[in-house]
Amino acid sequence: MILAAASFSAAAAYAQDRLPEYLQAEKFTQSKLNTMLFSTTVDPHWFQQGNCFWYEYKTSDGTQWYVVDPAKRTKTPLFDRDELAAQLTETVKDPFEARHLPIRNLKAKEDGKTFTFEVTSTKEVKNEKGKKEKEVFYFSYDYPTQTLTHLKDKEKDPKRLSWGSISPDRKTVVYAKDLNLYRMSYEDYQKARKDEKDSTIVETQITDDGVKDFGYGMPYKTVNTDTLCNGKRRAVYGMWSPDSRYFVTVLTDERAVKDLWVLNVMSNPRPTLETYKYQMPGEKEAPVDHLYIFDMKDNSRKEIRTSAYKDQSLGLERRPLEQKQRDMEERPTIWQGDDGRFFLTRSSRDLYRIDICSYTVGQDSIVPVIEERMNTYQETRPLKTLAGGKELIHWSERDGWAHLYLYDDKGNLKNRITKGPWHVEEILKVDEKARTVYFTANGRNADENPYYEHLYKANLDGSGLTQITKGDFFHQVEVDDDAKFVVDNYSRINTVPMCVLLDNTGKKVMDIQESDFSQLFANGYKFPELFKVKAADGVTDLYGVMYKPFDFDSTKVYPIVDYVYPGPQVEAVYYPFTRMSVRTDRLAQAGFIVISVGQRGGHPSRSKWYHNYGYGNMRDYPLADHKYAIEQLANRHPFIDIDRVGIHGHSGGGFMSTAAICQYPDFFKVAVSCAGNHDNTIYNRWWSETHHGVKETVSEKGDTTFVYKIGTNPEIAKNLKGHLLLVHGDIDDNVHPGNTTRVVNALIRAGKRFDMLMLPQQRHSFGDMNEYFYWRMVDYFSEHLKGQSEKSVDIPKR
Repeated sequence: MILAAASFSAAAAYAQDRLPEYLQAEKFTQSKLNTMLFSTTVDPHWFQQGNCFWYEYKTSDGTQWYVVDPAKRTKTPLFDRDELAAQLTETVKDPFEARHLPIRNLKAKEDGKTFTFEVTSTKEVKNEKGKKEKEVFYFSYDYPTQTLTHLKDKEKDPKRLSWGSISPDRKTVVYAKDLNLYRMSYEDYQKARKDEKDSTIVETQITDDGVKDFGYGMPYKTVNTDTLCNGKRRAVYGMWSPDSRYFVTVLTDERAVKDLWVLNVMSNPRPTLETYKYQMPGEKEAPVDHLYIFDMKDNSRKEIRTSAYKDQSLGLERRPLEQKQRDMEERPTIWQGDDGRFFLTRSSRDLYRIDICSYTVGQDSIVPVIEERMNTYQETRPLKTLAGGKELIHWSERDGWAHLYLYDDKGNLKNRITKGPWHVEEILKVDEKARTVYFTANGRNADENPYYEHLYKANLDGSGLTQITKGDFFHQVEVDDDAKFVVDNYSRINTVPMCVLLDNTGKKVMDIQESDFSQLFANGYKFPELFKVKAADGVTDLYGVMYKPFDFDSTKVYPIVDYVYPGPQVEAVYYPFTRMSVRTDRLAQAGFIVISVGQRGGHPSRSKWYHNYGYGNMRDYPLADHKYAIEQLANRHPFIDIDRVGIHGHSGGGFMSTAAICQYPDFFKVAVSCAGNHDNTIYNRWWSETHHGVKETVSEKGDTTFVYKIGTNPEIAKNLKGHLLLVHGDIDDNVHPGNTTRVVNALIRAGKRFDMLMLPQQRHSFGDMNEYFYWRMVDYFSEHLKGQSEKSVDIPKR
């Protein structure tokens, strides 16, 4: 009894010594959040026949599976869960309960009645190699009669293979092996699905000239070059003609591109050097794209001439998958066009010139059909062809806004489809018979956040523009293949996600599902708040989100932390509902006001002027807008302490947060900068040249070179006054750790104090060390913005 009392007393004393902000933050660790909120969107799996679909959804009552019949306006449970649990228990010999059914790989067969799925047992069995593994049971389920059938090995579906490109007529399969192109019959491919080492499989080698860094199926990274020619079959990027006679692929020659390396010191028994191709901005050693067409009639290959610009890139315009093909085991990739003609995109290295080109079988060269020209880089979106390529729907930013244009196949503009100061994002579906296009767009409603996407439709002649989704929300939609029904998942960052079914006029057919927030709310969750401020020009509107501690006290004054990402492909702001993140609302629970806000130049979904604002000034362009946004918020809200400002970001945000604390050293007091591309001269060419810009120069001799110049963080490291924590994964093969090392070198040589955390065996996203990183970030901001932390306490395993 005395021992128990002493133990209780010690525990109470420890709890009293804990900081309340840390105790609040510990209520929302990732492991705890995983039990508070489950599904938030409906992912429809359309049946291959008709307009019905099924979906899986998890709530605090467990996982449920439903079948939705739009015509009948019904939502029916796929299973009687109690009965299914009993039947599975009898077969598998493991106890199951209705709310915890371990169903995996659920698929609907073509008849729309039969489903197959897998259940893994706790029992271990020996596999073909003699190794122990969990026993897997395979089942078939007849939906109308609710009959469950245990499938024996010979009855189960063969495994899905990732390497086969299947022809539309399902007679031929193309793939890569040992850096060359191969083919086999569809029948042999089915044998491979059951046993890839089946000795009766007949393979035909089509090419014999594939080499390292210029071969078919070349992997992104090599640890040991011997693995390149080990007989392993690999996928090939390409597309088929509709009649299955031709296969087209772009093969990239990267032999001239220089290598980059990361060293995995945690591999056993010795550290391993990982080698990969990595072109840096301005480097002349560039990859070269080659376009090949293969005639399956005689296995012949022809290279098609494509050259127009030095270091150009090619992209194939493939036919998008239909909704009903998503769950199909075999989904042919087909070109857009007819049997004898396809389309592709050709881009100059600086992206000032974009060409939509066509190729006609038998000719020697591609032909430009639509040409886009601007004095800056350009975005692209997939082309959509009609009537086998006789008409083209083209996406362009040529008038300063992203819109749709209708062309004939000779490149003559027939008419604009959309127009105005708003942004078309993506074509989802074209109803050719009704001559109607369905697409997502944003910024058209003056009273809404301009980032909120809606579904629209318009006639191809430009008439009949109609907004289908309603409400001041971000709408994530799926349109069925017949363009009759729309699954609309809608939410804001500050609302419970909801899913409804609409018809193609926007009329609601039925409610489908609302997310279950009961456990989250019971634990004290509160939504973040939206705000709008002006950019530093005093004119441009910026949109953001403010995250407060759930135990927020309006009489207190809090430090503010700005979570940033410069874009320009996306900003750090979340618009639909997003689960709690270590970088925003979870950080706020440790006693901070956390914000994320856009900036001029940060996002492509507004005007081209807005998106292009930072072109040529990638390091510094977003900083003034963020400083001014924080100042405006502090003037509005007395609970924000303008003298205690922190900033934090990952990747481009790591680059931006270090730049901010060095360019505005008297304003930003603390920065936590993760995986930052601090020196973009050693980051990858594509992101750096695209968004900052590269100058193409031609000498008097006609030689073309590319000049890249950008401000880097090592150049301004000498300005640091506040507290800076640099974090990086030591095998980050996206933003190389050398980016952080160069900042470290500059800080040391400038005599600056700073902190650094290197995460072993972690790549760009920090993997299984995200929780550890979170608590180190909490420690750092707490110590330097609030004067106290629990960094002396070991981080518990969570």
